[in-house]
Amino acid sequence: MKRILLVLSLILFIPLNAAAQAKWQEGVHYNVIAEKATEKKQVMEFFSFWCPHCFSFEPLVKSMKNKLADDVDFKKVHVNFMGFTSPKIQDEATRGMMVARALKKEEQLNGAIFKYVHVQRSKITSLNDIKNIFVVNGVEPADFDKMASSFGVNSLVQMNNKNINQYRKHVSSVPNFIVNGKYQAVFNKDRNLTQDDMVDLVVWLSTQK
Repeated sequence: MKRILLVLSLILFIPLNAAAQAKWQEGVHYNVIAEKATEKKQVMEFFSFWCPHCFSFEPLVKSMKNKLADDVDFKKVHVNFMGFTSPKIQDEATRGMMVARALKKEEQLNGAIFKYVHVQRSKITSLNDIKNIFVVNGVEPADFDKMASSFGVNSLVQMNNKNINQYRKHVSSVPNFIVNGKYQAVFNKDRNLTQDDMVDLVVWLSTQK
């Protein structure tokens, strides 16, 4: 009986997989930017706290995370080349995000930064502004200061910027999704992709090698 069920499940899976491959086309919905995929499955979202599209994308990102398999690592990469403010201030925001990551409160505190910029319409002029946002959201000032200058956060900032440099020639705008180090999702307005389509595309790419 178990063998029969296994065969039936495989028969059902093959058409579904073929349909997904027919739906998503290279050069139309995604680009291949490397010969080999990363050893571990991963989705990197290149974004900026100052980018209004990135802010509006947050619900989609949450949906992606919920749909991705457990073995897929989702990581936000904060860019520093947007024209909204100076690279130095953008780097300070990156440091703040890494403090949030180290505190295991990244989703909550990223949301607070986004709201500060896009809802409250307030300006970030220094790392101290990031600190104040975090303090309002329950982070102890001393904990922030300690983490902001820690070896661990410095390493996370360096890794973030290494990812920017590695994919910079492919990432000229945000939000931008690089999947398994090999695929770049293309959200072309001319393709009339729905929000669900965008989520499903990234999830599907995460299954590709």
